[in-house]
Amino acid sequence: MLRGNLLTPDGWRLGTLAFDGERIGTIDAKPVDPVDNNAHYLLPGFIDLHIHGALGHDFMEGPQAASAVASLHARSGTTSLLATTVGADHATLTAVLAGLGALCRERPAGAARLIGVHLEGPYVNPGRLGGLPDTVRPVDLAEIEGYHRLAPIAVITLSPEYAGNAALIAELTQRGIRVQIGHSLGSYEDGVAALNHGAAGFTHLYNAMTPLAHRAPGMVGAALAHAEYSELIPDLIHVHPGAMKVALRCIPKLYCVTDATQTAGLPDGSYPIHGRTLSKCLGAVTLPDGTLAGSALTMDVALRNLVQLGLTLEDASYRVSRNPADYLGRSDIGRLVPGARGDVVELDRDLNVIAVHIDGAPLPS
Repeated sequence: MLRGNLLTPDGWRLGTLAFDGERIGTIDAKPVDPVDNNAHYLLPGFIDLHIHGALGHDFMEGPQAASAVASLHARSGTTSLLATTVGADHATLTAVLAGLGALCRERPAGAARLIGVHLEGPYVNPGRLGGLPDTVRPVDLAEIEGYHRLAPIAVITLSPEYAGNAALIAELTQRGIRVQIGHSLGSYEDGVAALNHGAAGFTHLYNAMTPLAHRAPGMVGAALAHAEYSELIPDLIHVHPGAMKVALRCIPKLYCVTDATQTAGLPDGSYPIHGRTLSKCLGAVTLPDGTLAGSALTMDVALRNLVQLGLTLEDASYRVSRNPADYLGRSDIGRLVPGARGDVVELDRDLNVIAVHIDGAPLPS
């Protein structure tokens, strides 16, 4: 049983939460304003829909590395995640997804739950790779269906500006896969057309896409004008705080991701990874030419950054739990209600993680 200030769908409640096996059983609590007490905060477990790695490992390396990544991020409050891959040849992705499929079916011990896969590439524009490897190829529906049989593909990032991609967006959407616009040189009009064909969101808004200008609104303009959902990396490096506030005001269900690389959890330094060198310095992760290549962010830091930006703790929590759950159509995670998964993050009054429960069980300290 846990006691504290619980953030429920009906607001803050002070009282207790009891588990029933792997689920939330009962909540016995009364309305409260947390400023009136010193009890810890109990929030829904964080959900990261775009995450690559940690501790020198990433999801492209196989099940053992994937388990290590999911363990590190679980200690920072992430209880569910999408294992995010990067572009690679067909044989490599096939092998990677076969291993990830097994982890999606059974949660690794002491680790966050893998609720599916996010394919970030290889179906993107080579002119906006950002930190992705140059293994670009056209969208192939049969190839994606094969991948989906190996592991549940929940999200695909693609560039919509190529001929035929709009129709493929509709096909993928009908199969229950969220298509996100990203790594794109497309225009505002390309973005609006993609949304009209069923594209669900945007990958790391502002980054690796055409920017907003007053006579050429670009892909950023399409997102700000029309999107209901979009990712954003709140490390205060990828996006200026002022631009973050614009996005928060424009996109109703903006949610936050880490886009964490192998450098998460490691000290500053240079790391040779998959034939390339990533440098981590003061939170920024870059390639040798200075291009940002993901982040070293964890979700607890993301939450604190949002509060620092001026969001209430309730709103910040929604951006890292409820909104991404709703984006995937999952009502069993991202909220503290009886019957939901027993995923709870306990924070002290300075918003530091004290304890994490997944499926009703505490993570080892």
